[in-house]
Amino acid sequence: MTQRRGMLGGFLTVGGWTMLSRVLGFVRDVMIAAFLGTGPAAQAFIVAFSLPNMFRRFFAEGAFNMAFVPMFSKKLEADDDPLGFARDAFSGLATILILFTVVAMFAMPWLVWAMASGFIGDARFDLSVTYGRIAFPYILFISLAALLSGVLNATHRFTAAAAAPVLLNIIFITALVISSTAGWDIALTLAWMVPIAGIAQMTLVWVAAKRAGFALIPKRPVLTPDLKRLAIIAAPAILAGGVVQVNLLVGRQVASQFDSAVAWLYNADRLYQLPLGVVGIAIGIVLLPELSRRLQAGDETGGQEAFSRAGEISLALTIPAAVALVVIPLPLVEVLFQRGKFGPDDTAATAAAVQIYGLGLPAFVLQKVYQPLFFARADTKTPFYYALVAMVINAALAIGLAPIIGYLAAAIGATLASWGMVLQLWIGSRKMGISARLDRRFRSRIWRITIASILMGVVLIAAQLVLNPMFVAGAWRYLALTLLVLTGIISYFGTGHIIGAFKLSDFRRSMRR
Repeated sequence: MTQRRGMLGGFLTVGGWTMLSRVLGFVRDVMIAAFLGTGPAAQAFIVAFSLPNMFRRFFAEGAFNMAFVPMFSKKLEADDDPLGFARDAFSGLATILILFTVVAMFAMPWLVWAMASGFIGDARFDLSVTYGRIAFPYILFISLAALLSGVLNATHRFTAAAAAPVLLNIIFITALVISSTAGWDIALTLAWMVPIAGIAQMTLVWVAAKRAGFALIPKRPVLTPDLKRLAIIAAPAILAGGVVQVNLLVGRQVASQFDSAVAWLYNADRLYQLPLGVVGIAIGIVLLPELSRRLQAGDETGGQEAFSRAGEISLALTIPAAVALVVIPLPLVEVLFQRGKFGPDDTAATAAAVQIYGLGLPAFVLQKVYQPLFFARADTKTPFYYALVAMVINAALAIGLAPIIGYLAAAIGATLASWGMVLQLWIGSRKMGISARLDRRFRSRIWRITIASILMGVVLIAAQLVLNPMFVAGAWRYLALTLLVLTGIISYFGTGHIIGAFKLSDFRRSMRR
């Protein structure tokens, strides 16, 4: 019971801060859409901001950390000089990233071409190159911040690491207000804010790590035996991360061939990233070090408990979110984004993509639940092979369907590839023993969670019909969306509690802790 409460408490800590970050992120994206619309500057900034965020999947919370966190957790469990190992990893990563950043800034035109070749020949390309060179150093600071966050999470200190992303959105929102008031170039100002936000995030978690006893001061990098092992483990994960980025590149390339589609898909992505970030990323952050420690101690039953509760919590929050994205995408997009230069046509196009991403949301989250089973065992090769298959699925669908259904092919490819990845991860985990088996409590509750979500969907459809007059009555649409969301929350959690899908007391107890 202590383990269950501790893990749920950690999840809620991370999830709470992530929720705040995502809400502020919504405010940021709503303001960007209003000030820049879907025009050349908006699309150029999206591509420029996506470049360092794409590569951070290699060096930050993606490939590198998937190898680093289990090794660090085991050294922490065994008291085998975890500080020395973390300092060596920090110094080595910083050296690689500085060199990589310098090369990338010189190669920015080729990077923009690789991400959005449809921009060639118009203003979007030159703007993307300019903004990209300004924003790219973010990769250095955010990747080092991610390593520091891994150290904190492994020691059960979740708050500072979870709060760091909030700084990015606060800085962006402040910059948007000031630049619009002062008459500055808004997109250019935002580009400069990207590395500044990275410095702020890194500083926050560095101070927190120092207070936890892990003052990571960079030194001359030395390739120690532990770092060699880390590199060997990380290499397949880096390749797998590369495959994932190919999927993103394919989607962005398809979108760049259609006018305004880059912005449509970006805004749709931000909408489904709210539940994905709150649930999936939080689960991944808490589950990986927990599984690593349990397996190091030979506690297979504890590993099963951690894995099953992660799956249960994630689906209890993800399935209803997916249903909501599918049944009420139009009012969500209309109220959140339609203002200023973002018009009704943009709303309709974005809402269609939201529905498709919604169908894939449970799969995106389940990947975060199943992948730690492999990474905690230092198995980074198997997910790489699975990612290759998912890449083929995504590319075939996105490129093959684009001439038929346009930009939505990118969303369909990403969604079906994600379900393909989950299927492979599930099949591959069957040979891992009891710690990779979902327990009886999970099997008992999952069908109840599904029923409660479906009933919530029916209630949302009925509520939308009742509230439709308010959605076309100016400022009343904000109240209408609030009532619609509250109706969904009350109906889901009320029904779920009654039919035994979950116990509200578990959430209340963990929040008090």
